[in-house]
Amino acid sequence: MREYLKFYIDGQWVDAAQSQTFDVVNPATEQVAGRVALGSAADVDRAVAAARRAFPAWAASDRQERLDLLRRILDAYQRRIGDLGNALTEEMGAPRELANGFQVNLGIGHLTTTIDVLEKFVFEEQRGATRIVKDPIGVCGLITPWNWPISLIAVKVFPALATGCTMVLKPSEQSPFSGQVFAEILDEAGVPAGVFNLVQGDGPGVGRALSGHPDVDLISFTGSTRAGIDIAANAASGVKRVSQELGGKSPNIVLDDADFAANVGKGVGTMMLNSGQTCSAPSRMLVPSERMEEAIGVAREAAAQVTVGDPQGDSAIGPVVSGAQFEKVQALIQKGIDEGATLVAGGTGRPDGLGTGYFVKPTVFADVKNDMTIAREEIFGPVLTILGYDSVDHAVEIANDTEYGLAGFVAGADLDEARSVALRIRAGSVAINDAFDFSAPFGGYKKSGNGREWGEFGFDDFLEIKGVLGYSPE
Repeated sequence: MREYLKFYIDGQWVDAAQSQTFDVVNPATEQVAGRVALGSAADVDRAVAAARRAFPAWAASDRQERLDLLRRILDAYQRRIGDLGNALTEEMGAPRELANGFQVNLGIGHLTTTIDVLEKFVFEEQRGATRIVKDPIGVCGLITPWNWPISLIAVKVFPALATGCTMVLKPSEQSPFSGQVFAEILDEAGVPAGVFNLVQGDGPGVGRALSGHPDVDLISFTGSTRAGIDIAANAASGVKRVSQELGGKSPNIVLDDADFAANVGKGVGTMMLNSGQTCSAPSRMLVPSERMEEAIGVAREAAAQVTVGDPQGDSAIGPVVSGAQFEKVQALIQKGIDEGATLVAGGTGRPDGLGTGYFVKPTVFADVKNDMTIAREEIFGPVLTILGYDSVDHAVEIANDTEYGLAGFVAGADLDEARSVALRIRAGSVAINDAFDFSAPFGGYKKSGNGREWGEFGFDDFLEIKGVLGYSPE
């Protein structure tokens, strides 16, 4: 059983200010897999003070010094891939192949992309008589969720380091093991004391103290829209910058063409990845109304191919992260049934043969109306809703009829038509035919947040822009 009772503050592993701990439950077994210390405002004060002391020197570091550190981190990270993967499987139930593959490799992708961006990033430029300078914003509070723990730590920590910021990281208390291993990696790589600090804890104990701290200049948060609103309100009195990547209810418009059946099947598989616990998941599939029956048949078959079971085995998906999440997903599946959607696959209860663990049946609803609860609320489980459209214009109207705007998807053989549709979707990231790019901006419109992460766009929130007028009078 894992036991992480120390925080990483000012380059040292130190005891928590209080003795309170949190039991981390393995969602596949419902047994305690370990415990971590729960931080408090006193721990946040220590970590922020360390970051504040370290800021002047790290802000003054040159490009080469930052690149050298990031490359050492890459070397250390690659040596610990197995440890990270094991931690992810234990803490959140990610299947072994997913944990050791895509989950961990996302961190490597974000790190190598950060290195590439930093090598050529323009921190100063001349515009006429004025010098434009991009300075590190200062001390950053980074708050990350449990669903893609390493990826979402990576897209905050690495750009913060690259831009000369110092930071305090609070991972989710639901998935703290991988964050602890991540801190060990940075320590092994020789991050300067105080530049990176880790405090474990929950929202009330650490998140609130961090977001409201007067010596924190930026809060970068990924999580639910509800929590994001609370964090923004708590941060407002300090007029600090708040960057948020929040919830989503992303549309996947499947165009009416020869690739229709294949694209419906792919859409089901993409939705089920990570047990549906992805903020940008294509949870609303839009298909031509006259092809709804065909879509139902394809989706039913595709859902049947999604195996559920022990994440230490070969199953495609494991459990959802916790008992509370399991109950929430079950209630929303029942809501879909009660509101009259057609249950194509799955439903309430655990899959056959799985009496223990927070496992959810891969579930598909069809004939869904966009005013139904399952079409409006983020379920965060392996649940797909299929809605019909009468024309492409109607599909775009449905796609944009949501309070969210994190991501969108368009699937079709006619690239020109797919491009036209993608440009009309009101979301921060729209993928045509499952395209993926580490350098593309990622972030939301509307209640899906503000600011952008990934690639060079991920640097912006960590920088202040200064104009030096008259720098070159001629």
